[in-house]
Amino acid sequence: MNEGYAKLKSILSEMFQLDQSDLDFGIYRIMNYKRKEIEKFLNEDLLPQVTKELEKYISVEQKNVEKELKELVKRLEDDGVPLESSNKYMTLKAKLDNGLSVSSAENEVYSHLANFFRRYYDKGDFMSLRRYKKDVYALPYEGEEVKLHWANADQYYIKTAEYFKDYSFKTSDGYKVHFKIVDADTEKDNNKVHSDKEKRFMIHKEKLFRYDGELTIYFDYVVSTEKQKDLIDEAIEIISRIINSHTSLNKYETLLSLQPSEKNLKRTLIEKYLYDYTSRNTFDYFIHKDLGGFLRRELDFYIKNEVMFLDDLDTENEVKIEQYLTKIKVIKKIGNKIIAFLEQIENFQKKLWLKKKFVVETNFCITLDKISEEFYPEIAKEDRQRKEWVKLFSINEIKGDLTTIGYSEPLTVDFLKQNKNLILDTALFNDDFKEKLLGSIDNIDKNVNGVLIKGENFQALNLLTEKYKESIQCAYIDPPYNTLKDEFLYKDNFTHSSWLSMVNDRIDLLKKLLTKTGVNMSSIGNHELARLMLLMNSKYGENNLLNVFIWNTDGNIDNQSKFKQDHEYIVAYSRNGKELPPPKVIDPNVPKDSKLYKKSYRKHYCKERTEKS
Repeated sequence: MNEGYAKLKSILSEMFQLDQSDLDFGIYRIMNYKRKEIEKFLNEDLLPQVTKELEKYISVEQKNVEKELKELVKRLEDDGVPLESSNKYMTLKAKLDNGLSVSSAENEVYSHLANFFRRYYDKGDFMSLRRYKKDVYALPYEGEEVKLHWANADQYYIKTAEYFKDYSFKTSDGYKVHFKIVDADTEKDNNKVHSDKEKRFMIHKEKLFRYDGELTIYFDYVVSTEKQKDLIDEAIEIISRIINSHTSLNKYETLLSLQPSEKNLKRTLIEKYLYDYTSRNTFDYFIHKDLGGFLRRELDFYIKNEVMFLDDLDTENEVKIEQYLTKIKVIKKIGNKIIAFLEQIENFQKKLWLKKKFVVETNFCITLDKISEEFYPEIAKEDRQRKEWVKLFSINEIKGDLTTIGYSEPLTVDFLKQNKNLILDTALFNDDFKEKLLGSIDNIDKNVNGVLIKGENFQALNLLTEKYKESIQCAYIDPPYNTLKDEFLYKDNFTHSSWLSMVNDRIDLLKKLLTKTGVNMSSIGNHELARLMLLMNSKYGENNLLNVFIWNTDGNIDNQSKFKQDHEYIVAYSRNGKELPPPKVIDPNVPKDSKLYKKSYRKHYCKERTEKS
């Protein structure tokens, strides 16, 4: 096999993830749908297409020279004449060397294509690194006074951590295996795990497995001080014991067979899948916003700078010019075919990401004064609601007297009548009760004065876009501060670039929700303050910066530097600061003889009267 072709095929196989053909979830189902077409292209069409394209452009004279030389070589060898002693041989060989042969050109075309695609692909993602020349990159620039750019600016940041879907695959014998999560600890209310602990995947100690024609292995995802590698080794040992001790599972012995990698020659098949599984749920990734356009532009740039050398284009060497043009045409044509395959898959992922998601469950929080008293007896019986009220409002501390109904277990209807500001959560009741309750309230959607969404923030904002477009007066966001304690995951250590990609798209969606005078406020720490302000300036305009508020803290326990940080920031931008109403500068509760009142009066009120007069 042509060495250049083998290298290109290896790179493309990785890019098209052909080694994941036995996985049947998510994007791999899309890959499987296109797999036969891609494999046919790589195994059957790529090589002959390159040969055909090269032959199309090579001159008839060059082919005749090659044919004549082959015939001469055969005659000379049959006659026992040394090749170098023949003047005709030396003349034809010189002509051929100055020309372009199919075999040498093929290898060069494959090598160029392999070098090109290898530049931009890294562990499942295409990185938007615009190569200008060695160690130099070109930035897209449209004449702005100040340009903010980052490595992942053309990509959607996809947060996949804690995305606990089933992971399924088939063995080489066609037997199916599932990995499923039984229990998962996730962070609540921005509370981070302790610095010496992280969340890990570990095999469930009680519910190890189930076999009902297909093998299911159960896992937990919980805080642990153990290393993920050690937990995977433990899982391998347990799974091996399960397979060896149950005769019905002998068919899964292939999971214990060797599947070596370059770094681990003793790796087993089950070890490979376990590492794939844990990585899938703990690493974030990117989707390119315009992969086809980006790669086509980069291919043109690559050809101009690294295939055609302008210094060699002189009038004395027309043969080389013809060689360059031939290679360029073939590289561009085959390269664009590969890009078209990649573009289809990336665009499909993009459509899935941007598609508005289904609402899995909807519940309502309703104060008791909005609910008919006919529902009170059933509400009083629901112990889960009682426990929530104890937790949130400490109703167990209400003592009874002559006029007050005291707390009791179970609650009484009279207690509810006296505490109609309590908030009922429909999630704590059965479906029949919930349907009856909601059906008794007229125009419930119209009367809803607040919406709380639990979900991925990009998808939540995307869901709200149409209904709440230009209707939100103030938005407060609390993005990750992008410190080492945030568990924010990076691509190739592009720490700030990954963070900017994540924040950028969400600010774009958020801006659509704000009214013309709406305000976007964001908490942030020292680590990303400067970059956040540059980004907000590009979105809102620096003239719409209202203020950078400093609020004091008790000192971040995660900040172990020599200088303790005792404050954080809130950055405030308006969509249109010029249309904001004037501030109310004098609080009516401030005594008129106080210094604060006099200072405010002189600074604002007198100035206003002067301007009017």
